[in-house]
Amino acid sequence: MNARFPAAVVQSLSAQGADTPAIVAGEVMHRRTRPAANAFTYPAFCLRLPLSQLPALPARGVAWNRRGLVSFHDRDHGPRDGTPLAAWMRQLLAREHIEASGEIVLYAFPRTLGYVFNPVSFWVCHQANGNVAAVLAEVNNTFGETHHYLLAHPDGKPLRSGETLTARKVFHVSPFCAVKGHYTFRFHFGPGRWLARIDYFDGEGESVLLETHVSGQEQALTVSSARGLLWRYRWFTMAVVARIHWHALRLWIKRVPFFSKPFPPESLLTRSMSAASESSAAAELANEAASVGGPASAAGPSQGASSAPSGGSAAAELANEAASVGVHT
Repeated sequence: MNARFPAAVVQSLSAQGADTPAIVAGEVMHRRTRPAANAFTYPAFCLRLPLSQLPALPARGVAWNRRGLVSFHDRDHGPRDGTPLAAWMRQLLAREHIEASGEIVLYAFPRTLGYVFNPVSFWVCHQANGNVAAVLAEVNNTFGETHHYLLAHPDGKPLRSGETLTARKVFHVSPFCAVKGHYTFRFHFGPGRWLARIDYFDGEGESVLLETHVSGQEQALTVSSARGLLWRYRWFTMAVVARIHWHALRLWIKRVPFFSKPFPPESLLTRSMSAASESSAAAELANEAASVGGPASAAGPSQGASSAPSGGSAAAELANEAASVGVHT
C-alpha cells in the first residue's frame, strides 16, 4: 500500500477499481470575438493522472519527480513545493467543506525534454461513489503567477456533464483582457473522453469575448505511447509559449486595447458561493453584466463565484459540441 494515501482512500479506490493513467489526445481551440476577431485550433494532448496512481508512471514510460524525456513533477502543481498532491488537494477540499473521498484525477501537460507550461490544469475530484464533487481549475499566466478556481455546488450535490458553473474573473491572464467580468465552465466527464470549455464574458454587453475548449479521446499510456508523445510533441511546451506570444503580437497589430498587469488577488482561491435558487443566481449574473466591470467583492476567505442555471439543454449543447470536436458522447 502506498504510504502517501490514507488506508481508507486506498480501500475505497480499490473497491471502485482505481483508474489508470492515460493520454488524452485531441485539440485546443481559442476564439476571440471582438474588437478584432482572432482564432486558432491546434493539436494538443495532456495526461489523465489519477493521483493514487502516480507511483505507477515510471512503469508506463513517464518519469515521476525525476528527470526524463517525458516526466511529471509534483512541484509543477498545487503548492509547487513538492508536497504530495493528493494530500494537498484533500486538505484544500476539507477547508472548503467539500466531501470528495474518491479518486482525484489531474488533467495536465507533462514535462517534455524537461520543460512545461500549463495555461490551465484541471483537478477532477470524485466522491466515494464516483460522482464528481468538484473541479479545481489551476490557471497560470506567463508572469509566473497561479490562481485556483474551485467549482462546486455549495449544497454538495454532484457536478453533471454539460452543467454551467460561473466564476468571477479575478486573475490577470492576458494583457488584452481586463480583470473584470466572469468565466463560465462546462465539462464532459464521460469515460474515454474529456472536454473542458471556458468562455469569458467581460461585461461589455451580453456577448462572449473569448471561447476556449480543450478536448480529446483517451488512449492507453504505455512505454511505447510515451515514446510516441516525445516524437510527436517534443517541442510542445516551447510551441505553447511561442503561440501565446505570436497571437499576442497579432492582437497588438490589430490595435486591441492593452491592459497593464494589476497586482494578483490576495486570495489564491476563487470558489462557488451560496445561491438561494437558480433564479437568484441568474439575477446575480444579470446584475454583474449590467455593472460593466465593477470590481469583484471579496466573499469571506476566498473570492466569490456562482453556479449558473443548467439542465438538459446545457447537457445536450455540450454533447453536440463534444461530437463536433471528435469527442463522441
